Amino acid sequence: MSLNPPIFLEESEENNSEFVETKQLQPTSIALEDPLQNLCLASQEVLQKAQQSGRSKCLKCGSSRMFYCYTCYVPVENVPVEQIPLVKLPLKIDIIKHPNETDGKSTAIHAKLLAPEFVNIYTYPCIPEYEEKDHEVALVFPGPQSVSIKDISFHLQKRIQNKVRGKNDDLDIPSFKRKKTEEQEGCDLNDSKCKGTTLKKIIFIDSTWNQTNKIFTDERLQGLLQVELKTRKTCFWRHQKGKPDTFLSTIEAIYYFLVDYHTDILKEKYKGQYDNLLFFYSFMYQLIKNAKCSGDKETRKLTH
Repeated sequence: MSLNPPIFLEESEENNSEFVETKQLQPTSIALEDPLQNLCLASQEVLQKAQQSGRSKCLKCGSSRMFYCYTCYVPVENVPVEQIPLVKLPLKIDIIKHPNETDGKSTAIHAKLLAPEFVNIYTYPCIPEYEEKDHEVALVFPGPQSVSIKDISFHLQKRIQNKVRGKNDDLDIPSFKRKKTEEQEGCDLNDSKCKGTTLKKIIFIDSTWNQTNKIFTDERLQGLLQVELKTRKTCFWRHQKGKPDTFLSTIEAIYYFLVDYHTDILKEKYKGQYDNLLFFYSFMYQLIKNAKCSGDKETRKLTH
C-alpha cells in the first residue's frame, strides 16, 4: 500500500463562478498543452452567451449570479437547464463541505449541477450515518491506511466476511454448529457470490487542506475504508500557498476517481462517460488561460 501526498482538497479563495464577469472575455482556441483539450464535452455555447451577457437571476431564490446559483444548485435564467449536460454516474457521491467554505467558492457544486440525481452536498457537522453500510461506502482521503481504487472491492468484501463471522461468534452456540453456519453464510473472498460486492457510495471532503482535519477526524468517518487517488496535477487557477500542484480541486478529484473506478473496478474501457463533469470547470479554465496569454492584468490578478 503506497502513500500518496494529499491531492484533492484545494478550492479557491474567491467565487469561481463570478470572477469571470470582471472582464467579458471571449474564449479562444485551446493551446496544445492544454490538459483539458481532449475531453468529450457538450457544446459550451450556452456558457459563452451567458458570459457575454453577464449575471442573471436565479429562478429559485432570485439572486444575481453568473452561470449558476451556488445556493440553489441550479443554472441561472440565461443558462437554460435543457442545454446543460446530465451525467450518469456508476455510484452515489456524498460531499462533506467545511462550514467555512462558502458555497460560491466550491467546484463541488459543479458535480451537483451536472449529476443531480447522484450527488448530495452536506455542510459539516451534518454528516449522514454510514456505520451500518460501511461495507459499501468509502472515503477519498490519503493516508497510511488508504488503499488504491483497484483494491476497493477486495477490502469491502473482507468487511462483509468479518461482519458475518462476528454475527456467528456466539459462545452459546456449540463450536461445531458455529463452524457449519460459517461455512454456509461466510463469504470467501474468492467465492463467486462475493465477486458481486461493489462500492455503492463514495465520499469527498470539500475544503482547503488546512481545514480538512476537523472533518476527517469525525468519528462518523473514522471507520470507513479510505481510498487514495493516483497522483495527478491540477489545472486549478488558484493554488494554496506552499502546496504542490498535485492538490486537486474537488471536481477534479471526483472526475479522476470515476475515471479510475471505471477502468479498475468496472473493467470497462473509458470513452469519456464522465467528461461533462468538467463542463463548467473547463470553460472557466479556458477563460483564465486566455486572459493570461493576452496579458489581461486585471483577470490575471484575480487568479492569484
